[in-house]
Amino acid sequence: MIKRRKTKIIKIGNQKIGGNFPILVQSMTNTKTWDVNVTVGQIKELEKAGCEIIRVGVPDLKSAKALGKIKKRIKIPLVADIHFSADLACEAINQGVDKIRINPGNFPKSELTKIVKLCKEKKIPIRIGINSGSFEKDILGRHKSVTAEMMVKSALKNIELIEKLGFNNLVISLKAPDVLRTIRAYEMLSEKVDYPLHLGITEAGRELPGTVKSAIGIGYLLLKGIGDTIRVSLSENPIREVKVGWEILKSLDLRERGVKIVSCPTCARSEIDVIKIAREIEKETRDIKKPLKIAVMGCIVNGLGEAKEADLGLIGIKNAALITKDRKIIKRIKKKDILKEFKRELKNYY
Repeated sequence: MIKRRKTKIIKIGNQKIGGNFPILVQSMTNTKTWDVNVTVGQIKELEKAGCEIIRVGVPDLKSAKALGKIKKRIKIPLVADIHFSADLACEAINQGVDKIRINPGNFPKSELTKIVKLCKEKKIPIRIGINSGSFEKDILGRHKSVTAEMMVKSALKNIELIEKLGFNNLVISLKAPDVLRTIRAYEMLSEKVDYPLHLGITEAGRELPGTVKSAIGIGYLLLKGIGDTIRVSLSENPIREVKVGWEILKSLDLRERGVKIVSCPTCARSEIDVIKIAREIEKETRDIKKPLKIAVMGCIVNGLGEAKEADLGLIGIKNAALITKDRKIIKRIKKKDILKEFKRELKNYY
């Protein structure tokens, strides 16, 4: 059992994070925010994939003014990502976004005060986002690179600054593109504040390296009970981010959603084409949202044991295959009928 760190409860639109509320999966659009139809279309696809909070970049006034229209057409909380301009932040807030993400160090104190005052009036939270790639010069000094200690120092400075303005409706993130620095920063900050923490390895890269780095970094922190929302940052279609995020949570038994496939890596003992069959079953079940565990095993060595723990199972045997349901063998089938028969049982399962 993972014992989660206790944090303040923060409301973001129709969702709550912190406390004992579920760890939520976030993503960010890569469309031009001002293009409402395209942006809404991507958000709806992300919703379908399991995204629970969506963030959009707001680089200009045209984008900021589109936020209200976007908000009306989506179901999940909308977060505006703002840098450098208090006017853009205030326009986004007035458009009805559910949260804003800023790095307070990017704003003069007078402008930050204006943003915080409006967030307090509209009762929406602020995420203080500390990234190693955009760091305050006064803390960086003559150092060539940002350390975890410097990231925590920046976070605490900005938290104190906003708290002095009478505002504590905060979420915090500290992200670097490498695993160890990110882990160290979150570990240190989690001992100093009780605000909800948003986890991620920023700019993690393309799908394979980005998935590995995110799974290790985010997974390690979640195992320690640290983290209230997550975003996997990949140089890919953001739908992949959402899917990886869910796989991380499912692998730690922190959330349940959709199908979990247990399949063997294959060897000389395999009696069926596990790789092909598992791929086809993955395609067939990708739209299922209810929790379901499926085992696809090449032989009986581990096959029967894994099938006993699965809702549906497929096991290769000599010249045939077995289908299991609710941990019992229900039929023996010919190899040529494997996918047809398994799909039939899958359909009957619901």
